[in-house]
Amino acid sequence: MSDEQNTIGNQETVAVVEPVGLKLMIRALRYRNYRLFFIGQSISLIGSWMQRIAIGWLVYRLTNSMMLLGIVMFTSQIPVLLFAPLAGVLADRWNRHRLLILTQSVAMIQALVFALLILTGVIAIWHIIVLGIILGIVHAFDMPIRQAFVIEMVGKKEDFGNAIALNSSVVNVARLLGPSIAGVIVATAGEGLCFLINGITYFPVIGCLLAMKITPLKKVAKHPRVLHQLKEGFSYAFRFVPIRSVLLLLSLTSIMGLSHSVLMPVFAKDILHGDARTFGFLVGASGIGAITGALYLAYRKSVIGLVEIIATAAAIMGFGLLAFSLSRVFALSLLLMTAVGFGMMVQMTASNTILQTIVDDDKRGRVMSLFAMSLRGMVPFGSLLLGSMASLIGASITLFIAGGCCVLAAIVFARQLPTLRKITHPIYDRMGITK
Repeated sequence: MSDEQNTIGNQETVAVVEPVGLKLMIRALRYRNYRLFFIGQSISLIGSWMQRIAIGWLVYRLTNSMMLLGIVMFTSQIPVLLFAPLAGVLADRWNRHRLLILTQSVAMIQALVFALLILTGVIAIWHIIVLGIILGIVHAFDMPIRQAFVIEMVGKKEDFGNAIALNSSVVNVARLLGPSIAGVIVATAGEGLCFLINGITYFPVIGCLLAMKITPLKKVAKHPRVLHQLKEGFSYAFRFVPIRSVLLLLSLTSIMGLSHSVLMPVFAKDILHGDARTFGFLVGASGIGAITGALYLAYRKSVIGLVEIIATAAAIMGFGLLAFSLSRVFALSLLLMTAVGFGMMVQMTASNTILQTIVDDDKRGRVMSLFAMSLRGMVPFGSLLLGSMASLIGASITLFIAGGCCVLAAIVFARQLPTLRKITHPIYDRMGITK
């Protein structure tokens, strides 16, 4: 396959050679800018997952309080819901490449400050909460900006799905490797080293971003007021039926499905009568399913048919949670968690791809901010909801209800498929995406 690339306007184009086999699965890596992004993310995400695990250990070691652990997690996640809409406006107004360098730089500083406080022995719970809020705000801006930046790294819209799927694969590989490495480091050297390593892993990310050759998308010389653009973004997303339907399904499955992780320790210890290793195996099984789902989407040639896959994936996750809530056999539970991870990842990645493909370029940042809100902004509320329900009616019944809600949501979405096809297929035809 030729790797010759040319820049036309603000996009890279690649010599037209139909990829097959492994080359089909990794075709987005033909683009130099995306290769750089992929390399940087592959390194940094392992450090990010190490830090996530280390924070939990650190909070519990300092406070021995499950309540404070929940507060720290909530305060670090809620900024996505609060600040993502503003981030979407900025992504449509300003240079996304520079914004991404800024968010990664702030995240690096946050990790290094964390490491300094821990290694010098002065860390306190208020430090953790404040630094967690700062990182949450960084994530609120970073997610929509990074998602909207794909168009500036990958020249052909039919390759968006592959780029998004490859990135999802990297996230889930890091999800498997990071916690394992963090567990060994925390046990032998303490949490501070995890934060230090994470801070260092941002250097290659920032270096790769600086090495990119980006011709930014043409921006409007004079923008309307921020509030007007916020309103315009919400109005556009919720009047355009495919975008509205995808976001609503994603929001509900995030609340009732993605938040299931809050109950996993209960299932591991009290229902499957295991220990920390049991919990680790359950999380790992979900991660393997997620990687499988991401690779499945990476191997697909086109976005045609993705709306049907979204409905199927949501149903797979829902039925998986239903069955898992009833399982008392460890091997069966592992298999079901693999299915849950597969359905969750396929729905999330396919939804991202559909949105990226059909959205108008001048509203891309705002729509991807709504994607971030639907995916990550709902999780804190879902965790509180499922945790509260479990304390009243038990973890098994709670997860059974959650799975049932995901299945019902998938059925409602599936009933809209004829309408969604009717609206999206003409868009694909105009783009030249016919198969």
